[in-house]
Amino acid sequence: MPPSRVVRRALAAVRGAPRSKRRVRLETDQRRAQLLALARKAFSDRAYDEVSIDDLAREAGISKGLLYHYFPTKRDLYIAGLSEIANELVEAVTSIRTDLAPIERVRHGLEAYLDFITRHARAFVSLMRGGIGSDPEVADVVEGVRRRMFETFLQDSPFASLLADDPKLRLTIRGWLGFVETTSIDWCGDPQISREELRELLVSVLFEILRTVSPRVLGTAIAT
Repeated sequence: MPPSRVVRRALAAVRGAPRSKRRVRLETDQRRAQLLALARKAFSDRAYDEVSIDDLAREAGISKGLLYHYFPTKRDLYIAGLSEIANELVEAVTSIRTDLAPIERVRHGLEAYLDFITRHARAFVSLMRGGIGSDPEVADVVEGVRRRMFETFLQDSPFASLLADDPKLRLTIRGWLGFVETTSIDWCGDPQISREELRELLVSVLFEILRTVSPRVLGTAIAT
């Protein structure tokens, strides 16, 4: 999805800030987008405790007080950045054509997922692993991604009606999504196989799960 005009202008401001320390007046949405873009990069590249609000304000060309006007604490800025990444990830994975055969929809969904994490590897790992320990709001953002992925799989898959009445299968699918998450995080850090190989591995694991837990659902997925 192409970036909005506000985001494009904010990113342009981010790129321009290091060259000139002049303070640039931006509209509220533009300034917020600029600060989020700076924060996402900073928190992806460095540990949470290593990111300085002073440095972010300097890079944005604004006072620290103005930054705190938009985000009262560094934690607020961090959580806002995580939430933005989470929304983008879910949107990328759920924007799949509904007229595809089940197995192709799984492949397309995984392809969209892997495409996102390939382009945003550091941000993705930062999201799913968190950065400030056991913070409940961070945990809520991460769990929200998992829940929305699971709900989308149940509601939008062609065999959703079969899944809805099978608690054992629902539990198993949730476990498969956890496998996808863990495997893709490891792959981001050490991609020993190609993206296509990883995608087909994840598809194969899903279908082996269906074969074991619910052959009826597997038959529907292949035949439809």
